[in-house]
Amino acid sequence: MAATKVRGLVASLNSTGRFKYKSPDAVVDFLVVGGGLAVAQRLSERFPTKSTYLVERHPHAGEETSSRNSEVVHAGLYYPPESLKTQLCLRGRHLMYERCDKYNIPYKKTGKLVVAREHQRAYVESLFAKARQLSWPKHSPPHGAEDQVLPVSLISGAQACELEPDLSPDITAALWSPETGIVDSHSFMESLERDILESEGGELVFSTRVVRVDPYKSKETSMLSSEEGWVVQTVTENAEQGDSLLARTLINASGLSANLIPNSLLPGVSRIPMFFGRGSYAAYSGPGISHINRLIYPCPETGPNKHAFQSLGTHLTLDLQGKVRFGPDLEWISPPTLADASEYDFNEENADFWRKHLKPSDSRLEEMHRAVTEYLPGVSFEGFRPDYVGIRPKLVLSGFQDFTIRKDYADGSKRGLMVSLMGIESPGLTSSLAIAEHIVDDVIEPEHIHISQ
Repeated sequence: MAATKVRGLVASLNSTGRFKYKSPDAVVDFLVVGGGLAVAQRLSERFPTKSTYLVERHPHAGEETSSRNSEVVHAGLYYPPESLKTQLCLRGRHLMYERCDKYNIPYKKTGKLVVAREHQRAYVESLFAKARQLSWPKHSPPHGAEDQVLPVSLISGAQACELEPDLSPDITAALWSPETGIVDSHSFMESLERDILESEGGELVFSTRVVRVDPYKSKETSMLSSEEGWVVQTVTENAEQGDSLLARTLINASGLSANLIPNSLLPGVSRIPMFFGRGSYAAYSGPGISHINRLIYPCPETGPNKHAFQSLGTHLTLDLQGKVRFGPDLEWISPPTLADASEYDFNEENADFWRKHLKPSDSRLEEMHRAVTEYLPGVSFEGFRPDYVGIRPKLVLSGFQDFTIRKDYADGSKRGLMVSLMGIESPGLTSSLAIAEHIVDDVIEPEHIHISQ
């Protein structure tokens, strides 16, 4: 599907549907909507005497994006130096390896080669130059003057082929990134869940979806009339009636549906579109990879789309058992046509339209094989088989788009904070602990200090 034909989802959550405003029955200090486990864990750690609830509409956390990716711990090579994607990836990589060591989460620093043909040499040279000039991200631990935030080496094609003999002889240069690795994302998420459940005020609520969000009407007659925040209505599984909570601070970390809550509060012309990039992965067994023990990334497109921020190319990754897979590629998919976004009802069928695109097929294999043979010419088409599919939430169709962290308030006096995390795609898994640190320490905590003064 051509990118120019792709529609974005701009629908709102609150609609003319059956869920009308309902006064809250209880109060929670922090309510995390969606699988923002890292944020909920950080909140429960930072504010141990306050209540932190995470509400997830799926039976388990991570069913959308966190468990459908390459499980790569990225080094922080590709994005603009001062962007959140770079700064939080650099910090997140350190936090990820630190947590893995502390909690015995399986991981491996495999290292990564970004390989280039002669006409792509300038690209890897630019990555090398940028990596050498990166500054240490906020909250970094003490480091020596000679320490590099992102250690990399620029090597020749011959040196790259010595490391990985299966590489094409047409490779003339490569960037070696020793800090790149792979992690067991499921074990990582389980460790965060344990921390939340073992905390004093943390709760995890699964199979429960948000059906309506409203600023709290503080003047209504109620035992909560002095409170500020957001009224969040939820429904568990197929219940006819739901619950209504007053969240003093609301964190919207709902991934592929992250635009729905702010859109429910915005006028039609200001609503935020969401685009969806389908990425297919292929398992591989066959010739041409007998010596592979590192991740191998081709250079992204270097033509008109030279920054290739939407996709880093069909690369080779390994799992912790050493099995090879290729992907993801990029295919744009569209949500259902909405005659009137203002009347969109937030139901499972519409919100989960992308689920029908999760079934892997062999329709992408020929194109993937063609892309891979550009740098691994010995792989055979017969060795490819469909593995799994992931969906990436994107806020733009082309060009660079940073992680977006949006703040809204329940009233005009900047009380009742809502933080929305949108466009959290790659390197979201690597960045997750740093995103949580940034949200809690740099966004939420200063607001609480200001309110308490």
